[in-house]
Amino acid sequence: MAVLSALHGFVAGIGASVLGLFRATGALVLFAGQGLIHCVLPPWYWRETLRQMVKIGYFSLPVVGLTALFTGAVLALQIYIGGSRFNAEGVVASIVAIGIVRELGPVLGGLMVAGRVSAAIAAELGTMRVTEQIDALTTLSTNPFKYLVAPRLIAGIVTLPILVAVADTIGVMGGFLVGVNKLNFNAGTYISNTVDFLQAGDIISGLCKAAVFGFIITLMGCYHGYNSGRGAQGVGNATTNAVVSASVLILAANYILTDLFFST
Repeated sequence: MAVLSALHGFVAGIGASVLGLFRATGALVLFAGQGLIHCVLPPWYWRETLRQMVKIGYFSLPVVGLTALFTGAVLALQIYIGGSRFNAEGVVASIVAIGIVRELGPVLGGLMVAGRVSAAIAAELGTMRVTEQIDALTTLSTNPFKYLVAPRLIAGIVTLPILVAVADTIGVMGGFLVGVNKLNFNAGTYISNTVDFLQAGDIISGLCKAAVFGFIITLMGCYHGYNSGRGAQGVGNATTNAVVSASVLILAANYILTDLFFST
């Protein structure tokens, strides 16, 4: 009987976890759908949207730019070291460019913005939930999704591609600086190899990834903040969950998008 009871408890625990996962996934999908609907239907709060664009985009430029600069620099060093084993040092410029534009720019930029923006959004909306400001919006006949969620989703989708475009430029420049000043490449040849190797599809795929990542980042911040538990602990948990879930979904979405863009 004891064995059967333990087995029953084990199976019940697995079932509860699976049901909880489906429940959370369904709630997230419904939240995302409702948020997207309010993004495309009027009225729009343009002042709030512009304010969120500044907070998400402009204030994230320093951390994204520094990340891209050092990523491009270290990528050039590593490719040169690896290529020298096969007498293929000349591929540094080409691989740095495609690595930054296709993958490292969007992914690292998205992860850095997720750490900054998802946490901030979750903390802000979680505090509004705890202090009943979201309920007050409903009382004042203002749809919380229209005023709080939609502007942040729009801002994330619009500003992340711009941020990634800047990060791509800075990352390639970081590789150029290392290649020319440390690895003794000719500046004109390095730039020529970079321009000749890159294709429009490489740049467009990275920017499309960035738009999806921007949606994921703001969605996770809004979802966990909007559904935050009560008290300081609830807000803290919402902030942590927002960053972790956004980071994991960015990596998962990156694989799916890469397979869609570049599958043969």
